[in-house]
Amino acid sequence: MTMRFFDPTRREVMAGLGASVAGLVVGAAAPPTAARLALQARSATLVLKAGQPATPIWELAAASSAGDVHLKRGDRCEVSFRNDLPVPVAPAWYGLDGASAAEPLLARAAVTSGGTETSILSMPHAGTLMADLRLLDDDLKQPVRPLPIVVQEADPAGVDRDELFLVEDWRLAPDGAAIRPGASGGEIAPVFTVNGKIAPDFILRANERLRLRLINGCQRAVVAVKFDGVDVLVMALDGQPAEPFIARNGALVLAPGSRADVFLDGTAAPGSAAPILLHDGKEARPVARLVTSAEPPLRPSRLSPPAALPSNGLPANLDLRSALRFDVALGAAEAGWVRPSSFPASSAPAFRAKAGRTVVLAVKNPGPVATVFHLHGHHFRLLDRLDDGWKPYWLDTLAVEPGQTQRIAFATTASGRWLIESVAADWAAPRLVRWYAVE
Repeated sequence: MTMRFFDPTRREVMAGLGASVAGLVVGAAAPPTAARLALQARSATLVLKAGQPATPIWELAAASSAGDVHLKRGDRCEVSFRNDLPVPVAPAWYGLDGASAAEPLLARAAVTSGGTETSILSMPHAGTLMADLRLLDDDLKQPVRPLPIVVQEADPAGVDRDELFLVEDWRLAPDGAAIRPGASGGEIAPVFTVNGKIAPDFILRANERLRLRLINGCQRAVVAVKFDGVDVLVMALDGQPAEPFIARNGALVLAPGSRADVFLDGTAAPGSAAPILLHDGKEARPVARLVTSAEPPLRPSRLSPPAALPSNGLPANLDLRSALRFDVALGAAEAGWVRPSSFPASSAPAFRAKAGRTVVLAVKNPGPVATVFHLHGHHFRLLDRLDDGWKPYWLDTLAVEPGQTQRIAFATTASGRWLIESVAADWAAPRLVRWYAVE
């Protein structure tokens, strides 16, 4: 799978293709405040083809609001979850470090149909998160939409507006029904939506600054998103602040579950529009437009370059010399990978580490297609090829090309039992899991 939008360099491309519950909160910015969030797994519909009836799907949604979910860093949040789907589901959070008591399959069983559970989740970090029900997608009868979660910084980020850009892909049967991931068949060309819509517009006034939170909510697809004619300043990856850098040629590559916060300044001519392109490894297609409003400029000139987003308190340095080192072969049955529906919590872990140690994983993809690796519980640094340093950002999700090995490092700041996910970038591929222990 080769994307030709740009030639990746250290500072110009994200890796993608390339805290505890009711306990200690690592890196919290302030004493926690009370918040409540009611979530619901439910049936819904979505218009996936113009001129045709809406397609039945499933979704994870905020039960009390059709809008976005916004929390604050340091919140201690009471989360109630109701499952109104006909099958058990296991909610999982992308980007929420340290919540071991909420870890699906290990600390919490799947929620049965009609069941409700309540948990207390601390929000130790600001950033873009994603709550998801697709861990048990073998048992799902419909594709499921994830729910973006925005955890805001204590201080304003210096933008005029803050919006989501959730990319999702859909496969349709000849009768128009949506096909669940892990199943073969359906249209060869997928249907892509952004924020649940076909080809929406994102509007900027001249000299306005927009924070756009890109989320790859696709089921299996690694995608590149390209903005024409505008500087795309990358400020955060996978919910953690990055050393700001300009995406080369305005393009970013996102693995399923990856997130990227970018700043866009309105610099085009008033009344103009430029396509936002998506490439799924096979073809590029417009999925949205960036429109410059015909209104007068918001201010006389564009804003000065922003400072980096405030740190979430992850360690500035990792001790690679004394790190514990382990090999992880993605998807290899002999290595203990199983489907989540068959996962035994009593199985042997992929590795064990003492809290406070640095762990280096050699993540190898022995398969014939790109495979996505997702680490629960911690964010990691992507190491340089010579293992003598790391990229200037944190990740929790990484796509590894066929036959390649990527080395990552993280500090074991959160004790508990944590999942590791592996899924090939192919619609019909099964999701697989293992686990690791921090003691």
